[in-house]
Amino acid sequence: MLVLAIPAKTVSKEFLSYLHFLEVKTNVRKEKDITEANEDRDDILEVSRLSFYNLFLNNAHTYPPKIQRSAVADLDSRWQSPVPYVLDKSLEMNAKGIILQAFDQFRIKSCIDFKPWDSERFFLIMKKLDGCFSYVGKVMANGQELSIGASCDSISIAEHEILHALGFYHEQSRYDRDDYVEIVFENIQSGKENNFRKVNKNDSITNGVPYDYLSVMHYGKNAFSNGIGPTIVTKDPAFQDVIGQRLEMSPSDVLELNRLYNCTSSVAFMMGCSFSGGSACEMSKCEDGDVVWTMVTQADGGPSRDHTHLPNGNGSQVPGVGYFMHANTAAGMEGDSAWLETKRLTPTRSCPVQCLQFYFCQLGNQTDQLNIWVREFQDERDQTGTLRLVDQITGAFQILHLGDKIDLWRIHHVSLN
Repeated sequence: MLVLAIPAKTVSKEFLSYLHFLEVKTNVRKEKDITEANEDRDDILEVSRLSFYNLFLNNAHTYPPKIQRSAVADLDSRWQSPVPYVLDKSLEMNAKGIILQAFDQFRIKSCIDFKPWDSERFFLIMKKLDGCFSYVGKVMANGQELSIGASCDSISIAEHEILHALGFYHEQSRYDRDDYVEIVFENIQSGKENNFRKVNKNDSITNGVPYDYLSVMHYGKNAFSNGIGPTIVTKDPAFQDVIGQRLEMSPSDVLELNRLYNCTSSVAFMMGCSFSGGSACEMSKCEDGDVVWTMVTQADGGPSRDHTHLPNGNGSQVPGVGYFMHANTAAGMEGDSAWLETKRLTPTRSCPVQCLQFYFCQLGNQTDQLNIWVREFQDERDQTGTLRLVDQITGAFQILHLGDKIDLWRIHHVSLN
């Protein structure tokens, strides 16, 4: 059972749980040349180029005669879970850690697991090669390479490449992309036009998932630009500076992955709460004083949206309504507190690491605290448990002004054991 407490001046919390034990979201490159497409290849190699300045991935592909977007349709091109892997000695220590953390995100959000290679014919071999690239789907025996090159070692880029290996192509390759984006071919580098090829509806599958501007598989607006202007323009201007995000897999990425692999549960996920539709996911709340938790879509002087609705470059917000939990300590006295507590959770597998992840926005007095507690039970007969403080976030952080909006969601991880 996870308990979050805030003793008193304004702290906004949004909870979204998914992790080994529990995850709660609280309201709170060496740039390289793109490898040219090799028309003699039958497999598909994706090479990525990343500019951290505007967060987009450019990818070069060699396509087979038929391509299935958003994911491979051929069952033989899909992996059996757990997917065997090898971490090659060429990888730097940080890259190894990033890959393992990316694996955990798949365990948390899907039924896809990963295991060290043990003589299997098909397996992924993670290397540090020239750039970031991956074959699409299970296509090579005796070690299928996936590269996490120099300055490509971030969790979201690892997720992007692993999704390719699991069978995913790019979002803007969809047959219906013209309804959502315009490809500006005169702004594309000469010889790179093939990377913007759209697939035929008869040769593609989308698993019933709508087009997703927020997909971690989407190109950024300046992908393969010749410097004249953007190569992709979104039909909805609010998403122009959002496409190409490399924060994490979007909810639609996760949905499509689970549909592709027929997942009905996750490997490690015990509880999840996005507060969709205003549901508190069986979490209980209590107060000591005048500070209370309330479910809102925006907070005066605080977040104007939940963390899933990202701000664009003009300071406005992408459309949509998301809920989060908000505790306004300004109305309370020093020492007042408000508690938000999950239901009782029992781990379904043996795991040496139990974790919590959440997004939060904490604005207010520097003495304000967000405390994360765990209530531990000895057995089923124990009805009260013992509280243990596992982390504390103190004070407000600097406000980020985006036009007339204030949005500063941050991600936080806590080890629970």
